[in-house]
Amino acid sequence: MTEPLIAIDDPRRDDVRALLEQHLALANQNSPREDVHALDVDGLLNPALTFFSCRTDRSLLGIGALKELDAAHGELKSMHTAAAARGRGIGRAMLTHLVAVARERGYRRLSLETGTMDAFAPARAMYANAGFEPSQPFADYTPSPNSTFFTLPLADLVAGA
Repeated sequence: MTEPLIAIDDPRRDDVRALLEQHLALANQNSPREDVHALDVDGLLNPALTFFSCRTDRSLLGIGALKELDAAHGELKSMHTAAAARGRGIGRAMLTHLVAVARERGYRRLSLETGTMDAFAPARAMYANAGFEPSQPFADYTPSPNSTFFTLPLADLVAGA
């Protein structure tokens, strides 16, 4: 098996569409409709977003996107690991990659929104372990008991950290 490779990808690819459907189903099963902020394929085609996939041996293992909110602030979107690939560090690898891209772009802060329900506990733990801290809503988000917000200041991070 080859090492996983994370690269810019097209969210319209068939295997990506299938994984996005699973991602959206999870979000809709665990969050009230008004608090589902997961993006579908059309949402991921927004020019402010860069979509990435993690693949090995032609298998899609995970996805993630980076949205530019402004020249200094980015947002993580659509992070999802295929069920068969969980527990292998794919989510953490994608997170590390997206943080590195954000730093390369000169963002001073990287933020995200995720759910407060038990289904989202592994994601919240991963973000906290990566140094993200709870924050207030950002961009167009509003306070909700079903959403939690995290931010990671990038200005103080040293390259390679």
